[in-house]
Amino acid sequence: MKEGFAVIGLGRFGGSICRSLVEQGMEVLAIDSSEERVNEYMSIATHAVIANSTDENALRQLGIRNFEHVIVAIGEDIQSSILTTLILKEMGVKFVTAKATSDKHAKLLDKIGADRVVHPERDMGRRIAHYIVSKNMLDYLELSDEYSLVEISVSDSRFFWEKFTGT
Repeated sequence: MKEGFAVIGLGRFGGSICRSLVEQGMEVLAIDSSEERVNEYMSIATHAVIANSTDENALRQLGIRNFEHVIVAIGEDIQSSILTTLILKEMGVKFVTAKATSDKHAKLLDKIGADRVVHPERDMGRRIAHYIVSKNMLDYLELSDEYSLVEISVSDSRFFWEKFTGT
């Protein structure tokens, strides 16, 4: 399953990522410590297993370091999130995306080597707020503190062009 994805934590965020990756034709190993959650994803993910992600031996047995990209979607247990991310990076996983629940959590994830740290609730909140405020905005994606990608609806392209170019 090299070059596939592993998703650790099958709550709302991790479960959504798992489903979306599978819908895009990707192979996904879904991991959670909850038997109930794993059972829910048995028919969705390529493989679904019950495992403690802070147990290095368990991750080694799953062949986790063979995955190109692992998503740590643990939100409720910050300690487990941090330990899991650290173990994955020490094992040589090439790319780790980790969910942060606060700025301090994000800072720790950055310091231990997470390749990408995401704040799903904060980011979606910002996105929805921009959408609500603007009548013409169809979508908003913040790329950095300085740049955003905005899709807008233009009812009169001639008016827009005059405003955009100043002519």
